[in-house]
Amino acid sequence: MSALSEKDKAFVWHPFTQARTALTPIPVVKAEGVWLYAEDGKRYLDANSSWWTVIHGHGNAYLAKQVHEQFLKLDHVIFAGVTHPKAVELSERIIDLLGGNFKKVFFSDNGSTAVEVALKMVYQYWFNLGHPKKRFLAIEGAYHGDTFGAMSVGQRGNFNQPFEHLFFEVDFVKFPNQANQHNVLAEMEKLFATGEFAGFIFEPLVQGAAGMRTYDAAWLNEALKLARKNRVLTIADEVMTGFYRTGTLFAIHQLEQEPDIICLSKGLTGGVLPLGLTVATQQIYDVFLADETVKALLHGHSFTGNALACAAACASLDLLNNPDAKHAVETISKMHAAFVKAQKNNPVFKDVRSCGTILAVELNTGTESSYFTEIRDRAYAFFLERGFLIRPLGNIVFVNPPYCISETELKSLYRVILDFAATLKN
Repeated sequence: MSALSEKDKAFVWHPFTQARTALTPIPVVKAEGVWLYAEDGKRYLDANSSWWTVIHGHGNAYLAKQVHEQFLKLDHVIFAGVTHPKAVELSERIIDLLGGNFKKVFFSDNGSTAVEVALKMVYQYWFNLGHPKKRFLAIEGAYHGDTFGAMSVGQRGNFNQPFEHLFFEVDFVKFPNQANQHNVLAEMEKLFATGEFAGFIFEPLVQGAAGMRTYDAAWLNEALKLARKNRVLTIADEVMTGFYRTGTLFAIHQLEQEPDIICLSKGLTGGVLPLGLTVATQQIYDVFLADETVKALLHGHSFTGNALACAAACASLDLLNNPDAKHAVETISKMHAAFVKAQKNNPVFKDVRSCGTILAVELNTGTESSYFTEIRDRAYAFFLERGFLIRPLGNIVFVNPPYCISETELKSLYRVILDFAATLKN
């Protein structure tokens, strides 16, 4: 074990890791493009974009230049009572890209806090109107983050069990698949008819941590119609799905209906700095306007509107506007779709599916899919040994690569997945 790894073991507490049984963390000392370079010189293909964030690849020169130039002008400033050019630029550009009725941007620092802000907006919206509502609706299998509000609207069970006594009340409807989607809508209509629901939160088109589960845009359109009909505010959690992950700039652009609030993070800055945005309609913003200070959204973070993060986000939007980026997204999406078609009858796979740049291969274990299946550790070790950093969601191996990945590199990802699948046939 290297000196770096020894010190890591002595001092660092890693996320989503059982330190007693986990492999020694890879001591990464350099990154470039889709590749991570370890202390011993071995390189690993970053197949999941470092938690789905590094959409342009590591060490992007344009992002580095824009952040450096911003640092020389303004690094950080309190965002209460102060503004700065990059925060205004980013807000204007995001509003323009989202289109529709979105008008106001609230800054935070990651996906969980973007969701937390959205939940507070919804609850206080009804409170300020003098019609406080207590109930929230979410979809089974949801993951919206690891702060307490975000956990409350997420899947209950092993991950959050120690804290569930602290969660606020949330109703969950079943995940909408082809067989049950009409029944799920009927259940939603029944719940919303009570008039007790403040809001409905969802991951549009793809549930990420649940195993990259996809569902129909047509179903979501009907769900949003029901919510609007019954005066239930809606939150689209696009933390993972935003910035072309589903093939369009935002997943909600594949819908006819529009949510009231959208949450953004992850790919927002190209993965180089933490930033979260909660974007709301003018209708919601106006309910917080009053002579009484207590009716304002009294929420903030030390690094709200950080100028360096805003500069990175503006630079990332520049890159996404480049035709090369859109071509890359199209290429990845088409290659994933071709892989799905070629492997749909592979008996080792329970399911193979893709949505935009997201590919999910559900390994057939003979039991229900689970994050805690032992096959996850076997697959993870298998991939690492061959130079691929892929963190399966239990028995679901997914690929969500940086957009700068080459066709050859992407094919090598497919090949190593098939190589692991071949070991399961023995």
